[in-house]
Amino acid sequence: MMKQFVVGETTMELSFDRKAHREERLAFVRSYAEWVKRTPNPEWSRNQALLIDSFMINARNMPLSSRVYLEQVIRQREKKQVPVSGSGIP
Repeated sequence: MMKQFVVGETTMELSFDRKAHREERLAFVRSYAEWVKRTPNPEWSRNQALLIDSFMINARNMPLSSRVYLEQVIRQREKKQVPVSGSGIP
């Protein structure tokens, strides 16, 4: 299935098998959960801190501002007529 999304003024397309993608994500989550169970807390905590720090750095380098991102989300919701959480209005 092709999915289109807009970044700035560029339209990009993604093609992927949703079921295979879901299975891959679930396999990753299961393997990560097993790693967390068998890893000592100090090592696990250090790795989590590195992961979270990298997310924060990546967020700062995001080409979209939070305002532009939220505007795009709102436009997509309006196109799909998806209700905003809790509003009950389509």
